[in-house]
Amino acid sequence: MAAGVPPDALGRRLSCGTDYGTVRYVGSVSRTAGIWLGVEWDDPQRGKHDGSYEGTQYFKCRHPKGGSFIRPNKANFGVDFLTAVKDRYGLNDKQDVQCGTGNTVVFGTKTVEFVGMDSVAEQQRQVQLNKLVDISVRECAVSHAGQEEEISRTCANMRHINLSKNLISSWETVVAIASQVQNLETLNVSENKMRFPSTSTFISSAFSNLKILALNQTEITWTEVLLCAQGWPVLEELYLSSNNITVLERPDTVLQTLKLLDLSDNQLLDGNQLHLIAQLPRLEQLILRNTGISSIHFPDAGFGCKTKMFPSLKRLAINGNKISQWSSINELDKLPSLRALQCNNNPFMDTEKNPETLIQLIIAKISQLEVLNNCEILPAERRGAELDYRKIFGKDWLEAGGHWNPEKNKPSEEFLAAHPRYPALCLKYGAPEEGELKGQQPLTLKNQLLTLTIKCPEKPEQKPVEKKLPESMTIQKVKGLLYRLLKIPGSELKLSYESSKLEGKEVELDNDLKPLQFYSIESGDCVLVRW
Repeated sequence: MAAGVPPDALGRRLSCGTDYGTVRYVGSVSRTAGIWLGVEWDDPQRGKHDGSYEGTQYFKCRHPKGGSFIRPNKANFGVDFLTAVKDRYGLNDKQDVQCGTGNTVVFGTKTVEFVGMDSVAEQQRQVQLNKLVDISVRECAVSHAGQEEEISRTCANMRHINLSKNLISSWETVVAIASQVQNLETLNVSENKMRFPSTSTFISSAFSNLKILALNQTEITWTEVLLCAQGWPVLEELYLSSNNITVLERPDTVLQTLKLLDLSDNQLLDGNQLHLIAQLPRLEQLILRNTGISSIHFPDAGFGCKTKMFPSLKRLAINGNKISQWSSINELDKLPSLRALQCNNNPFMDTEKNPETLIQLIIAKISQLEVLNNCEILPAERRGAELDYRKIFGKDWLEAGGHWNPEKNKPSEEFLAAHPRYPALCLKYGAPEEGELKGQQPLTLKNQLLTLTIKCPEKPEQKPVEKKLPESMTIQKVKGLLYRLLKIPGSELKLSYESSKLEGKEVELDNDLKPLQFYSIESGDCVLVRW
């Protein structure tokens, strides 16, 4: 092997300037002198060809212009872990003073002799390294573990390591580093394109305490995840974005402690792949951004029932997908523990032009949801959404066989498939009657006038007043009107209302920026004013 070329160079990761690549060929090239490295670059624009030169194929590339040849002296094959740590944290052998030969130090023109100076400096570095708990050597060209047991002797207290975007070529290197860190809890090895075990191998105890692992952009497959996961007995968070994972398998005996799984930016074959990971008992958060799924379905549960899949799932992110049907949103109500949902940038959201109506529909369809697209759902907002939903689809319900009389109430299967929560809303708020739905204004009509009674319950001397207000009027503007109407001195108004249909229930009007229609106030309701 030529000077400067490691004996195991084939398959190794390297950098050249700011570019990263993998060595696919080591040897001579026709009509040239010396040794060349054939490199497949991570960024195909850095390359020139597909591994062939003057009609000879020296190596293969995934991209037709992803490869090129470089001289070994242009390649950086990286450093060991401890060298990178010392360089990053300024604890290497380079001192602020100029070191002379032997046990002398040169200060300007004076040479001072110190007995045991080298060992004292080394001891000080050792103490400082042992204090490090959270270490980041991102982009420090780490390629190997270094001498055996050197890491455990030097950095005994490490718990969190960021090894992302280095020159690690294989999972074995990660194991070699981690096996020397006794209490490793967090490990990030993202952006290292490496080889993983393809068969079940010796299970290392290197990750016996590992709770968080990031493997984004490492080209790992799901099969390889399951093989490696045998060594992750207490793992709670696993990040696997951008790995070209398309097919999942059941993790029957591994990942049973997992609470968070990120599969973002992997183009899954279809939504049914999710069924294969649906029995992870402790999974609380599932991130599926930009995974290409077009539908979600839990076939084990009927209308209004809860699925046995994803029993602990509280937070779900499905933004940036191809979900076009509202039926997939209906399905999410089957998840027994779901509390938070992110679903922006899906085609179904384009079916409703009014963004407020869109949010109300999602809230009404998923009964236990508390946070939607990172916004908290207030109790009044849920009540308003559910009452509106009950009213909007009341006519469809009646036409499909619905009836306020329970004995005659037989809505069609088609209606229940489209609106599986409607029976529950009728139980909660009462079934809509024909008179209530007659002359119903379109939802988008902004300036429908409401006839409201204004009362001051704590000021009996103030007589009730009847006012007609547009339902699009914000609470802030209502307060401004009441200050003038009731001649109230400058003090903070507190508004609430009582529905004419739900006696004894009082709902606070607590958001000044929301319109009256947000709270589902109707003509005949009573607004209560306190100060």
